[in-house]
Amino acid sequence: MESHEKTMNTGSGQDPHRTDDMELKTGEPANGVPKSQLKDLDDLFPYIGDFGWYQRYLFLMMIPYSFFFAFVYFGQIFMTVVPEEYWCEVPELRNLTVEERRHLSIPLNNNKYDRCSVYDVDWASVLNSGIKEPNPQWTVKKCDRWEFNYSDVPYETIASQQGWVCDRDSYAATAQCVFFCGAILGGLIFGWIADKYGRIPALVGANLAGFAGGVGTAFTNSFWSFCLCRFIVGLAYDNCFVVMYIVVLEYVGPKWRTFVANMCIATYFTLAACMLPWIALGVNEWRNYTLLISVPLLLAAITPWLVPESARWLIAQGRIDEAMKILKNFERWNRKKIPDHIVKEFQETATEIAKAEQELKQYSVIDLVRTPRLRRHTILLLFIWMCIAMVFDGHVRNVGTLGLDMFVTFSVATFTEFPADVLLIMILDVVGRRWLAFGSMVISGIFSLLATTAPIGIASASLAIVGRFAVNISYNIGMQYAAELLPTVVRAQGLAVIHISGYIATILTPYIVYLATVAREIPLLILGALGIVGGCLCLFLPESMGKDMPQTIQDGENYGREQKFWDFPCCSRKKTYIAKKEEGKF
Repeated sequence: MESHEKTMNTGSGQDPHRTDDMELKTGEPANGVPKSQLKDLDDLFPYIGDFGWYQRYLFLMMIPYSFFFAFVYFGQIFMTVVPEEYWCEVPELRNLTVEERRHLSIPLNNNKYDRCSVYDVDWASVLNSGIKEPNPQWTVKKCDRWEFNYSDVPYETIASQQGWVCDRDSYAATAQCVFFCGAILGGLIFGWIADKYGRIPALVGANLAGFAGGVGTAFTNSFWSFCLCRFIVGLAYDNCFVVMYIVVLEYVGPKWRTFVANMCIATYFTLAACMLPWIALGVNEWRNYTLLISVPLLLAAITPWLVPESARWLIAQGRIDEAMKILKNFERWNRKKIPDHIVKEFQETATEIAKAEQELKQYSVIDLVRTPRLRRHTILLLFIWMCIAMVFDGHVRNVGTLGLDMFVTFSVATFTEFPADVLLIMILDVVGRRWLAFGSMVISGIFSLLATTAPIGIASASLAIVGRFAVNISYNIGMQYAAELLPTVVRAQGLAVIHISGYIATILTPYIVYLATVAREIPLLILGALGIVGGCLCLFLPESMGKDMPQTIQDGENYGREQKFWDFPCCSRKKTYIAKKEEGKF
């Protein structure tokens, strides 16, 4: 299965899912009118409609899967968040006010109450003696239970319930890493299912795994049982949505793919993610919150009755009649008619495509590193995607350290996905991939670094949110750029490797964010550096805008040889236009 990250765009009108671009010579009919040459499914869109009622129905069907993806990806944040203020609990002092018992039982450290230690005295004797002031000479011991100030996080989470603070304050980060370990295994399992049994079984299976793990999470009572359940939920990331994303893009005409690819993320996914903190606040209890965002994934079980299987996958398996049956639904919904001679011609083409698919199996990812230029491009794509994935995920998880209400900050930062996607739709095919990826990553890095120099609060949060906005753009370019640079014969496998490298990289991001316990500035410093480095690496890739995608390994090796470092697509277009005008072609 061609694995893709969250927002693989198709702005060029080229289809990154195509695995064969051969031309089928069909000759001419007796009347002298040339028959249309059908290369693949894309050539049927003039007959079934680019974005008719059936495609609009599928576009709307992406809503639940977008919500499931947001719930799986971001849900854990609000299960494990810890209030900013906490201190040791002393059961014997419960009859005192919060201020009185904290003043009496907690030692001061730099004029602040210590969060991890308590005076070790006989509190019954202290109370009977009427002592109201602590004695600095009292012995001190580590806490074994805590009280929390729930003013900033107004509900109990598993972290506050089980005391994941002080010596155990890395537990939440570790649980998040376990989630991403599950994602690596899930990518392999559901990728295999998608190739062997079809896209729809993989989509259903991924969501049911998320459902099972999520419901199990609500009944956990220890750190390790929580990790096990989050590992199972991780299996669903991000196949619970991306498989649907790929299927829908396959059925949308090339000129509509940029819109569909970006707007489903900009609207559905963004809305779901922005809702999450308010769901947590509304439910006000972590177990019920977990159930509320996990149970809906069970609805994916009815997917086979609502969403068609991938016609491209059916054709690749030689199940051409089933693919044609699905295409007949497009005829009916869109009130179109495929001429009989086109149906016959496409069936012949599909047979050739199925044969070509079998030939592709002789290639592997090893072929990506056999030749020098293609090897360099592949390694660059791996490192760039790892940087993008880490910066994006790091900004998502770092909202709690920005000095503002984390629920509001999370929603505001997440909403930047909408303008980022809209802007990308407008400029991607003007500026090009290379310079836009470079610019957005470097801007993200610069603003992340600037946020470390600003006062904690609105100033630092605003700069960090700009950094998040910029990396949203990079994230949405990433997989499309890779798809357009890798040769057809190894594109699916290459994208899967890049995809999984992102999973591996994001295992580190919870610990990067955890370093805020040492100093608030450290996570943003690391994210800023990664953004600048990743952006600069983009400049060593060739531009792919408006170029034919490479088909063979040799095509991939030669790709972009004629380009210069300072080439800008928008300037090149202008020069081409002027040259043609001077030649009298306009």
